[in-house]
Amino acid sequence: MQTPESQAIVKRFFAALYRLKEDRKIRGKQTFTREYGINRWNLNTLEKEPERDIFQVSWLSYLVRDYGVSPMWLLTGFGDFYTKKAETIR
Repeated sequence: MQTPESQAIVKRFFAALYRLKEDRKIRGKQTFTREYGINRWNLNTLEKEPERDIFQVSWLSYLVRDYGVSPMWLLTGFGDFYTKKAETIR
C-alpha cells in the first residue's frame, strides 16, 4: 500500500501524462507505455487505484529525462511543470 504522499506523486505522474498529451508531446498513455515497455493494463489500474504497489520510480525518470518535466514538480507539486531549460535527450 502506498503512503498518502506516494499516492500524490502517482497522481501527479498521471497529470503529467495528460499535460504532455495536451501539449502534443505524446499522443496518449498508450504511446508512453509502448515506448517504455510498460504494461498498459497495469498503468490503467494504477490510475484508478493509486494506492496499489505497482508504480515504478523509473517512470518518473522518463518524464524528466525525455520530456523535460520538472522533477521538483513531480515530487512536490511546487514550481513549474517544465524545467526552465529542458535538456532532454530527444
